[in-house]
Amino acid sequence: MRGVTGRLMLLDTASLYFRAYFGVPDSVRAPDGTPVNAVRGLLDFIDRLVKDHRPDLLVACMDADWRPQWRVDLIPSYKAHRVAEEHAVGPDEEEVPDTLSPQVPVIEAVLDAVGIARVGVAGYEADDVIGTFTAGAKGPVDIVTGDRDLYQLVDDARGVRVLYPLKGVGTLQHTDEAVLREKYGVDGRGYADLALLRGDPSDGLPGVPGIGEKTAAKLLAEFGDLAGIMAAVEDRGSKLTPTQRRRLDEARPYLAVAPKVVRVADDVPLPDVPTALPRTPRDPAALQALAARWGLGGSLERLMATLSA
Repeated sequence: MRGVTGRLMLLDTASLYFRAYFGVPDSVRAPDGTPVNAVRGLLDFIDRLVKDHRPDLLVACMDADWRPQWRVDLIPSYKAHRVAEEHAVGPDEEEVPDTLSPQVPVIEAVLDAVGIARVGVAGYEADDVIGTFTAGAKGPVDIVTGDRDLYQLVDDARGVRVLYPLKGVGTLQHTDEAVLREKYGVDGRGYADLALLRGDPSDGLPGVPGIGEKTAAKLLAEFGDLAGIMAAVEDRGSKLTPTQRRRLDEARPYLAVAPKVVRVADDVPLPDVPTALPRTPRDPAALQALAARWGLGGSLERLMATLSA
């Protein structure tokens, strides 16, 4: 991918529209009575983000495959509890609230008509798209997500931070390495090792039994990274307790594959798309029709005013 310059903002789009869906009442509806709370909430989110942070480049990153087979092959429990329907060919269907699913195509159509770059790549999650854009960026990067997995990309030296919504997007935790060290005892590079050691029930990652977040942080502080910890398992003179040594030794099959599952890919074949913040709609006629059909009203008007300012 050609390196991008300027301040790049990457949206973990599904994470944000899920938050919009649950944060905006479903009484927000289109003229025909269809709920559009996720659509309007996401537009309000983007408006606030652009207004407050003024990115030069903006990409809405999508889950073309929310549960990639290559991750499932390594850890079969990966996101298994969130599968609504399995498919023999193509991605499994994720469990999504009934009134949210119909709003996703509307969100995609509106983003396209506005001219906000929307990127999803077959076989990869939005996290991987974000990781690849981040790896290729030549300027600072703001990653907007409610998913702590992306803390692993935080890098003060490169100006990469995560804007983590605490309440809507009006209150964001500006997550840099100081925040990570205070909360978790690791920097961005160490967060993936912390996550795979402690596990994550929301993603179906078992972790190492008996190794919680605090113990994982202590082990990483003592031995540097996962490789250092596993070297300590081999070294009978290391400061591991007998119980820790046994648990880590028994978890070798999991620890051999977990890094590839947990770490965000940075080599996704991204399409060549215009990422500059749009000042005018890409398709004014389509946008006008969408606004009327779905009753997007003030949410869309405010966003377009912000983009044109």
